[in-house]
Amino acid sequence: MATQLTSRKKAAVLIASLGPETSARILKALTDEDIEMLTLEIATLGRIDADARDAVLQEFYQMLRAKEYITTGGMDYARNILENALGAEKAVEILTKLQGTLQDIPFEFIKKADPNQIINFIQDEHPQTIALILAHLDPDVSATIVGALAPPVQADVIMRIATMDRTPPEIVKEIEVILERKASTVVGQGFTFAGGIKDAAEVLNRVDRSTEKSILSHLEEKNPELVDEIKMLMFVFDDIVLVDDTGIQKTLREIDNKDLALALKAAGEDVKQKIFKNMSERARQLIEEELEFMGPVRLRNVEEAQQKIVGVVRRLEEAGEVMVAGRGGGEDELVV
Repeated sequence: MATQLTSRKKAAVLIASLGPETSARILKALTDEDIEMLTLEIATLGRIDADARDAVLQEFYQMLRAKEYITTGGMDYARNILENALGAEKAVEILTKLQGTLQDIPFEFIKKADPNQIINFIQDEHPQTIALILAHLDPDVSATIVGALAPPVQADVIMRIATMDRTPPEIVKEIEVILERKASTVVGQGFTFAGGIKDAAEVLNRVDRSTEKSILSHLEEKNPELVDEIKMLMFVFDDIVLVDDTGIQKTLREIDNKDLALALKAAGEDVKQKIFKNMSERARQLIEEELEFMGPVRLRNVEEAQQKIVGVVRRLEEAGEVMVAGRGGGEDELVV
């Protein structure tokens, strides 16, 4: 499926589909670095089915038309046309993808900094300001920063990210002016599409387990409905039971037995049985023996081992190699 392809793979599929003459003209307009990257992607592209190729071409066409609409009548004009033609969700998705090519990106200067520097830079700012900045950063970086904040601030920031929608340019500009004393700024034009439930879930998926629990606990007191929505998009260790058996087997191939035993030390019986039923009898006996003689262990070490397994599942799911019930369409999209 095209949705499982990275942006680079999609670019490679597009170039490969346009024929040598058109592709050559496009490559001439790119930097040497981009040409090298695309050439490598094309060389390792492998077989792409017709449906995936058509989906990539359709996505490119939609983005091209959206850019024409913006050039012709502005952002609001483009949004109205796209919403009428494709629906509000798809319109936001397309405009978000175009954001980087149409305008300067707010807080771009922060993206080049080390997370520890960013923490020092923004930790004393208002939670709404922190939320706006983190919504524009890579989720891994945002998770590091959230983990360094005080627990009540963590929950406040995550709630603000989850409930954030479009930010008017004057607000972004005002915040950047305030931060101008600390670093150079990039002033955004037009609405900034960032934040939302998905972004909040992505950040929480990447923080350590104790931080995640603390944040969700604080959020539960303020907005339990929001917590439910965030959890729907998160994958935590207990969700192992939702992974299909083939996915469990693929995951176990990438996990060291010591990490697996440590992760299962504090796991529920349903999780253990899900894991054990996808192992050979001999492998299961080894893990059970490891658990029996392990003795007391630090909860932090257990959570780190669980997070390793979660990381593998998430990576395999993003690559389309693992199915998790209730996520990404789940069983509704399974065709035999």
